[in-house]
Amino acid sequence: MKRFLIGILVTVAVLVVIVGFAIAFGGPGAPPPMSSINDPFKGVDFSDLPKVTSFTARDGIKLAFRFYPAAGGAVKGSVALVHGSSASGSSVHVMAKGFAAMGYDAYALDIRGHGDSGTKGRIAYVGQLEDDMEDFVHAGKLARPSTLVGFSSGGGFVLRFAGDPRQELFANYLLLSPFLSQDAPTSRPDSGGWVRVGVPRLIAVSILDGFGVRLFNDLPVMRFALTQENAKFLTPAYSFALAQNFRPKQDYQANIKAIRQPLRILVGQNDEAFFPDRFASVFQAAGKNVPVTILPGVDHIALTLDPTAVHAAVQAVEDMDSERPK
Repeated sequence: MKRFLIGILVTVAVLVVIVGFAIAFGGPGAPPPMSSINDPFKGVDFSDLPKVTSFTARDGIKLAFRFYPAAGGAVKGSVALVHGSSASGSSVHVMAKGFAAMGYDAYALDIRGHGDSGTKGRIAYVGQLEDDMEDFVHAGKLARPSTLVGFSSGGGFVLRFAGDPRQELFANYLLLSPFLSQDAPTSRPDSGGWVRVGVPRLIAVSILDGFGVRLFNDLPVMRFALTQENAKFLTPAYSFALAQNFRPKQDYQANIKAIRQPLRILVGQNDEAFFPDRFASVFQAAGKNVPVTILPGVDHIALTLDPTAVHAAVQAVEDMDSERPK
């Protein structure tokens, strides 16, 4: 019995050392800058960027967004736009203007942990982003019908919310080249070079988190391929909690199966982060025949900047609105 107990203690001690080593030294390195992600925004005119305003979340923190009022008289509805990883609401400026020009109130959100919302790269707990979205809807009193639109990792989060019990807070959902999972057939390795994950630390923190030990959930587990200049004002790294929350749920197929609201997907034919021709089959495998539009000649970032892509996004929302029961 004594030897057995000693064996258990030795095993536990070894595991503690391994986990501790993984946490301390298994973090993510910095990937080389990815020009196709960093460079396109240099040509965007931000001179007419609306001022930042805010709403108060349930924890008392003010979270930022920009409002683009619908042009003309009657308002067709509203769209809330969720940016991609490391970015902020200003990255969807072109798309927000496109929706506003077509009669939709548009809101470009700084998701907590990005831009002017909270501490960059960190959130308090997994699930906080869904709580924030609910608080935004109640504070904003969005014109109906309302659509939640998300790009890339933001598209993954929008998918997460679309399968949440609170999904009826929005009438429709639109995913723009969404991240589904690192294990999904749609994902290229490291999202085409955009992200580098500290796998040892991620695994170790996941194990501890599963036992309710969340002391290390603020540690960075993911870094993005930003230039030094962009890293100064964007979000270069995600904590474990933010990385787990700003994406679909771990069982992304169950997440898809839980969707009850209208949903559509747009992706560029030349997307360098994901495989555009695999989205339809992934959703079909989960029992959802979701319309997927592949836009010729459009790459990942151009999906939010190219006039053809912006028009396609507006058209997708108009189609979902028109198909709803009157």
